[in-house]
Amino acid sequence: MIIEQIEIPGFQIFCYILGDEKSGEGIIVDPGGPAGPILERAKLRGVNRILYIVNTHCHVDHTAGNMEMHQLTGAPIAIHEADAVALANPNPGMLRMFGAEASPAAGVLLKDGDTIKFGSESVKVIHTPGHSPGCICLYFPGYVLTGDTLFVGGVGRTDLPGGSHRTLQESIRGRLFTLPDDTIVLPGHNYGYTPTSTISREKKENVFV
Repeated sequence: MIIEQIEIPGFQIFCYILGDEKSGEGIIVDPGGPAGPILERAKLRGVNRILYIVNTHCHVDHTAGNMEMHQLTGAPIAIHEADAVALANPNPGMLRMFGAEASPAAGVLLKDGDTIKFGSESVKVIHTPGHSPGCICLYFPGYVLTGDTLFVGGVGRTDLPGGSHRTLQESIRGRLFTLPDDTIVLPGHNYGYTPTSTISREKKENVFV
């Protein structure tokens, strides 16, 4: 699988391109900035057809590029069903802070256990509420995109509407820490001392869990 990690300037947001080498089909995960540079990187990696724009959760820093990405690719927005209403009704102050347009409504509502397919590749949806009610992680053998659920040496904040520290801890311990120890963690922000980690390392070193 093609895996491209892109840091969006300003708020250290990680956007991801996942693609199938043979078909050129792929998905964009959390386009938190202008779509043009993200799509240019996708084409350089051989991803020429975007099937879905996937949001790990509804917060504006991860959805700021949804509108432009949708307009340029025609791909539907996919988000967990528990965050769909919040995605369609963003806080105006947050939009101004990030210089973002409101996202289109979700065209695909995800739930735990769903599979997102592109070409011969696929990722599994793991529902990990706590940072928001509809937070998800995306798993495929060897890797997990953790959004704002789990960072390198940290975890997502729980003081925003719909957040719950207890629920977040349950999601991390019960859903993510049951994955194989050598699974590479691809977080939603570049907040750690490295841009990636492993499940094993976070079990041993993450003081917030």
